[in-house]
Amino acid sequence: MRKSPGCSWIEVDKKVHIFSGGGSPSHPEHEMILKKLGKLGALLREAGYCPDGSFVMHDVDEEDKVHSLRDHSEKLAVAYGLLKVPEGMPIRVMKNLRVCGDCHSTIKVIAQVTGRDDFEGY
Repeated sequence: MRKSPGCSWIEVDKKVHIFSGGGSPSHPEHEMILKKLGKLGALLREAGYCPDGSFVMHDVDEEDKVHSLRDHSEKLAVAYGLLKVPEGMPIRVMKNLRVCGDCHSTIKVIAQVTGRDDFEGY
């Protein structure tokens, strides 16, 4: 038996953008998305958010766990949505697997710090 790799997708301008976890540059605007995640990370830390490493399945140090959590597909899709979806329009991210607890918490804080309460599915 084998588990399907996690992926998330978002539709922007009638085009579906698919993201996979692990930080592999699978999107043409990957660098821009990572920059957005970096800026969001600073806002999240200011808001008191701390990544929950218990959702990382690997036996790695804390820094690597934080890095691994940052690269979850739903966070990449949300960052892309923040870059491309106009304010006031819902950011609707779909996923093939369930959302981990850290991503759920992170996206709730992202909504608070960005003033965007139009995330659907979280």
